[in-house]
Amino acid sequence: MDASGPWSAERIRAHLEETVVPLRLAVLSASGHPRVVSLWYLLDEGALWCATAGTSRVARWLEREPRCGFEVARDEPPYRGVRGAGMARLGKARGEEILCRLLDRYLGSRETPLARWLLSRASQEVAIRIEPERLTSWDFSRRMRNERAALRRGSGGSNESPPPRPGRPRGGG
Repeated sequence: MDASGPWSAERIRAHLEETVVPLRLAVLSASGHPRVVSLWYLLDEGALWCATAGTSRVARWLEREPRCGFEVARDEPPYRGVRGAGMARLGKARGEEILCRLLDRYLGSRETPLARWLLSRASQEVAIRIEPERLTSWDFSRRMRNERAALRRGSGGSNESPPPRPGRPRGGG
């Protein structure tokens, strides 16, 4: 697997193991248009695992075209994460097992109303195994440091206009 960016392979693995947010999965729809879907994931055996209903659109799209892209990153500062590309394989045999592991990871219980509903349909689940072929880490923590401080002070951060650059007129001209 090819990895690039500011993080080591160990740091990339740690991010994927520790970050509990949905993975954004980019696939090609039947019409050939790109689609992005958010799925719970876990890292195991060097692969990213998700679960979905076997009849879902994303399952059909991946059966037709297994090449995919993905990203695991939080939506709030500091902006950093891992994105990549790989091949997805669907399998019925581990669908229920992966679903249960995802429930434990994301909900911490199999007894919540959502968990019980998902488990009631577990026999329909398929596991999605994404084998990363390329990984890229990115980390904007340093450049966001001042923004985070401004947001904590309530000054609006990046919503404010930056000061003019020396030698450049400001405005329409």
